[in-house]
Amino acid sequence: MLVMTFNIRFENEQDGQNGWLYRRDLVVQLIDRYEPLVLGTQEGKWSQLLYLRDHLPRYHMHAPDRIEDETSQYPTLFFFRGQCELLDGGECWLSKTPQVHRSKDWDSAFPRMMSYARLGAQEKGRTFWIAVTHLDHIGKEARLQQAKILAGWAESRNEPVMLMGDFNDDPGSRVHQVLTAPETGLFDTWQFLNGAEGPESFTHHAFNGSPQKSRMDWILAGPQFHVTEARIIKDHFEGRYPSDHFPYMADLEWV
Repeated sequence: MLVMTFNIRFENEQDGQNGWLYRRDLVVQLIDRYEPLVLGTQEGKWSQLLYLRDHLPRYHMHAPDRIEDETSQYPTLFFFRGQCELLDGGECWLSKTPQVHRSKDWDSAFPRMMSYARLGAQEKGRTFWIAVTHLDHIGKEARLQQAKILAGWAESRNEPVMLMGDFNDDPGSRVHQVLTAPETGLFDTWQFLNGAEGPESFTHHAFNGSPQKSRMDWILAGPQFHVTEARIIKDHFEGRYPSDHFPYMADLEWV
């Protein structure tokens, strides 16, 4: 089961030649190249998500009851048609008032949210929950509180869980500890295979392929899964990168 998390970088006029208009086809090409069963994107504005929906016809875009506006950057799930069945799902804001559109609390610089779905894996006849999120890049307290909301969500599921996204923090951080605590039942798929921590595992770069900051893009999974491969995808197209983040992909099997 291939699962990919991909921060596609929001549409920003200041990006110049790296603006969405000039790289959106590269994003589509990369996704088509790897064909993940489930894809979780971050930073997508509504118009960007519609572009992906229209140019990835083999995928269903999961955006349940979403209030659509061009001010929001929505974490969004896409799953391969015919190989997954949507059974349930929803989304909420990572705040004290999760059903209030664009609500934020603590020291969060921006409103942050999660989107989740209960899927049936048709090949194995099993069901699981999967969520995508994007934690705040400024507020340390906000990231911690947002992580606690996510951990509570994972703990409340009575079926296998996967959680992915851009967590804007280090693998050794308190955020990581909260999300991989025994209570959540989640483990870091990169660490499962003893992946090295260091610059080569960093997932953020400045459109130039030079790793920066940290390994902030994670896929976490429950004990019902075994990881066979974990890969930070550094593909470029004649020196052009689809985003300022490398996508991260894990191949998981049922235990």
